[in-house]
Amino acid sequence: MPTATTVFELRVYHAAQGKLPELLARFRDHTIKLFEKHGIKSVAYWTPVDEPEKSNTLIYMLQHPSREAAAANWKSFQDDPEWKSVKEKSEANGKLVDKIESTYLTLTDFSPRLL
Repeated sequence: MPTATTVFELRVYHAAQGKLPELLARFRDHTIKLFEKHGIKSVAYWTPVDEPEKSNTLIYMLQHPSREAAAANWKSFQDDPEWKSVKEKSEANGKLVDKIESTYLTLTDFSPRLL
């Protein structure tokens, strides 16, 4: 349940040419489990319906107890030897992501409550 300090993080991944299926597989098979391990709560994951974004974009939202918790959880995730191994193996034939956008958000007072 969101609290006064809860933040949501909207992330947009622009996949390298032809790499979206591999990026989705990495999330499906590894990343989400590692997020959970490090206290990063998944809200939802989307792919666009229309081109050109359809073939190279993953959009998702995370929930964090606070900005401070988000920073600490991301650090522990990025330092995790299992993540480093997964990332290295998944990028053996080239990087999967060209660009990542991250925006932290808070719910407005008129928003429907999430989760």
